Amino acid sequence: MSSHAIDISLLGRTYSINCPKGQERALQHVAQKLEVQLNSLKTRTHNLSREEVAIMAALNTGYELLEEQQKNQDYNKQMDEKIGLLQSTIENALVERSIKED
Repeated sequence: MSSHAIDISLLGRTYSINCPKGQERALQHVAQKLEVQLNSLKTRTHNLSREEVAIMAALNTGYELLEEQQKNQDYNKQMDEKIGLLQSTIENALVERSIKED
């Protein structure tokens, strides 16, 4: 897959980032969300350096990702349990039906 560089701005600096063709909007959207988070952190924590603000944003994003992964795991577990219950119900119904037919 080919890629090309697009420019994004974060905390007043412009970065040229390689991006796969067709993913430009997604990268720009992520950059905009990151810019909002960085500016919010910078406003709340006046004495942090640019690097420290970036680290805080990375930690926040990592935590949000971890929470979403946990939600997905919980959801998958619930769906597996429901599927197992449905399979068991169907099997029991089929067994009962075959017993009645005999």
